[in-house]
Amino acid sequence: MADSKPSLFGRSVRLLGSRRLPAEVRAALALDAGERPISHARTSEGDYVVATTHALHLPGGLRLPWHLMDKAVWDEEGVTVTMTDGLAHRVTLPEPGALPETVRERVTASIVASRHVALDARGGVRLVARRVPGYDTPRWEFVFDPGLDASDPGLRALAEQALEEMRRSLGV
Repeated sequence: MADSKPSLFGRSVRLLGSRRLPAEVRAALALDAGERPISHARTSEGDYVVATTHALHLPGGLRLPWHLMDKAVWDEEGVTVTMTDGLAHRVTLPEPGALPETVRERVTASIVASRHVALDARGGVRLVARRVPGYDTPRWEFVFDPGLDASDPGLRALAEQALEEMRRSLGV
């Protein structure tokens, strides 16, 4: 529970110290070199979700790097994070604080380029280049349209060709 005191207007005001990440929570995070916490919120169970410069840390030690995050969908109860491999993680956050803004900013900042390219009459692929902490060159990924088999060698070859054309046009 956050420390509070009455204000002149009859409302409770949180004390500055209540916004700090508790030292024991910070110490328990498995942080990479140069990684630092940015924002955090408590789950309905009393655990913490911590956004850092490199990842979103969920209770139980689960670390979700920004460059592997496809999307985060927020609602009144919390957030569902879907990773680029399709795995989804749900966390209940009654008071998310600055986490929604931090997650949006960090995921967006990880994207260098994103373009959808038609491959054939059945659909296409989204080519996405993302920044990875500690690496100079972006990591490219293929996100095939629903119904397309990502393991189809013909589609993979078309996607690789589209990627080479995109890289040439962007100079990356």
